[in-house]
Amino acid sequence: MPAFTVETVGFAACADDLLRVREVVFVHEQQVPPELERDALDPQCLHVVARDADGRAIGAGRLTRERQVGRMAVLRDWRGRGVGEAMLAALVAAARDRGWRELWLNAQVGALDFYRRLGFLPYGPRFMEAGIEHQAMRRKLDGAMAVEDREAAIAAVVALAHATRRELCVYSRALDPGLLDAPEVVDALRRLAVRGGGILIRFLLQDAATPQRDDAPLLVLAQRLPSVLQLREVDDPVDRNYPSAYAANDAGGYYFRSLGHRFDGETDLGGAGRARQLREEFMRTWERSRPCSELRALGL
Repeated sequence: MPAFTVETVGFAACADDLLRVREVVFVHEQQVPPELERDALDPQCLHVVARDADGRAIGAGRLTRERQVGRMAVLRDWRGRGVGEAMLAALVAAARDRGWRELWLNAQVGALDFYRRLGFLPYGPRFMEAGIEHQAMRRKLDGAMAVEDREAAIAAVVALAHATRRELCVYSRALDPGLLDAPEVVDALRRLAVRGGGILIRFLLQDAATPQRDDAPLLVLAQRLPSVLQLREVDDPVDRNYPSAYAANDAGGYYFRSLGHRFDGETDLGGAGRARQLREEFMRTWERSRPCSELRALGL
């Protein structure tokens, strides 16, 4: 992978580089009027610039005093190489250094998955800005965030999958129709499953018959990658009556729902103590549950 660096800078020191990248991406590619792309906030913001090995600017972004991430842009040839993720991580780190508790942004709808993967949850209706459809998103930096609807639930699971190091545990009633069959979630879990390096994704179900009957997309993935995606069904009557659902990874992240048939709950990518507690509870239940061997052949 080609090398690049990311640094936080003041606007005056790097204005030419920052504006050059933004002009290419926003003005030339996306047809945003120049008078909308540039504003009076730039001198007041903290900026990040990404550079290639020769020192050429390839990405830009900024953080306003109002805790807003914005003007995230990466040159076309460098997209999909981790530049945007590294720049956003630098802005999050800078916000934490300032003691800020939350960040927000207005994401272009085409970039929603990028921000989902990095822990931002959508809220409110979509809207048009500079002729482009946008979605407001936010991320807490100092604890759990409330998950209030399906779109936020999808974002929470996508973020957990992306942050997983090697192991993700999911406790679900019946593979959560509306959530675990959402294309964004299936794609995130597929990316995790094929990443390599000993990845293991475990699903504990209270009802294995329903997802089998409904041909749940994750069962197809589990059939293709049985050593990576493993499914068990609880046997103990107490386990069958457990009301909650959750997902927890080995990187300190979790998403917990007190009522497993609802989407609302809380999520935290940095909740190591709670994530460890949920994974330990999961493994105790896993050990006394039965493998879902009937799900290995779906007749598809």
